[in-house]
Amino acid sequence: MPEKSKYEIGRETMKADSHWLNRERLIFYPRIFLLLLLAIGLKLFLRSKNTVDLSGQPFGYDFITFWGASHLALTGHAQDAYSIPLLFKAEQLAQPASKIAYPWYYPPSFHLVVLPLALLPYIAAYWTFILSTLGGYLLVLRRIIHGNIAMWCLAAFSGLWMNFFHGQNGFLTAAIAAAALLSVERRPVLAGVLIGLLAIKPHLAILFPVALLAIGAWRTLITAAVAAITFMAIGTVTLGTAVLKAFFASLGYARLFLENESLAWRKMPSVFAFLRLLEMPVTWAYVVHCIVAAVAVIAVWQVWRHCRNRNLRGAALMTATFLVSPYVFDYDLAWLAFPIAWLALDGLRTGWLRGEREVLVAVWLLPLLMSPIAGALKFQIGPLVLCSLLWMTYRRAAAAPMTGTTTDEGHADQIGTFA
Repeated sequence: MPEKSKYEIGRETMKADSHWLNRERLIFYPRIFLLLLLAIGLKLFLRSKNTVDLSGQPFGYDFITFWGASHLALTGHAQDAYSIPLLFKAEQLAQPASKIAYPWYYPPSFHLVVLPLALLPYIAAYWTFILSTLGGYLLVLRRIIHGNIAMWCLAAFSGLWMNFFHGQNGFLTAAIAAAALLSVERRPVLAGVLIGLLAIKPHLAILFPVALLAIGAWRTLITAAVAAITFMAIGTVTLGTAVLKAFFASLGYARLFLENESLAWRKMPSVFAFLRLLEMPVTWAYVVHCIVAAVAVIAVWQVWRHCRNRNLRGAALMTATFLVSPYVFDYDLAWLAFPIAWLALDGLRTGWLRGEREVLVAVWLLPLLMSPIAGALKFQIGPLVLCSLLWMTYRRAAAAPMTGTTTDEGHADQIGTFA
């Protein structure tokens, strides 16, 4: 009698046992968490005065750096965005009551993206940026999932709300990365252009060359390199070479702030932050982080090299990105909506293994719970949850068929049939 595959075992387990994460709970729980997140937002609003809270943080507090950098560029001083005192003066033009200075470490390419924002008043610019990037984010997600239950789960996903509250670019980078992954097979040139655009945050694009080399996608890889260089060159020509020099100089300050906790480790789901919260010396924290990053890179290579399942390939790359870069934040976890969706579809198609649904729930809750837990216990759970998600993806990829591709996009309400 032939040995059963993991997928067959998973299917039998799913049929034999009633799982706690059933359709009724998937209808009920997201609504509860959405109410909780809306209550948090209302509390922040009520505690603010003229859109600045009691601690001096403005509404959409990270977005104020985008507006300030835009103002400096529009007035012919783009390079001043990399000087915290000069940028703070520009930020106070947007919100005079703001008391906290926020730094700017972005390359000229992203400076080009935010360039028009200061043409609008601060609040109008915030809503324009957030809603337009959210629209792109949802548009790409709709290529993967739809249906009422799936949309409720997405609406209550705390990674979405963390990016919303921060006023950050997580929607933009996630949409670009996921759209590139969806385009690699059928539209390799478009995929390359999108990967090149992701160089607005280079540390989030670092695994794409690994994946493309694994499948021999040279056309996409070359297009991505040309697009990234071109986009950077356009930004440099538009804003001046001083901006490029200031960007490279700012990277040293970013590293210093990362190492000494000027950047809050409790909000950073990286292995480095996990180890620094445990008071490991900087050098050893980097060493261990690099070891974990190397394992993540190997996992991505193996999945892309040996598995033809597009959903698992995308989930592996987007998850491993957070284990490779030490410089990631809770708002970047808006990316995780895509691995959750891809793995949920794969689980519904092939059956579930023990503990997989619990991992997806933990990932869904991670952006909301990570910072409070780290603040209370001095323990960063982010890397543990992300490693579990990557292992789940790798295990599924190892058991997946070696030939053929999957096109599980648009599975309506299947996300509501876990049990």
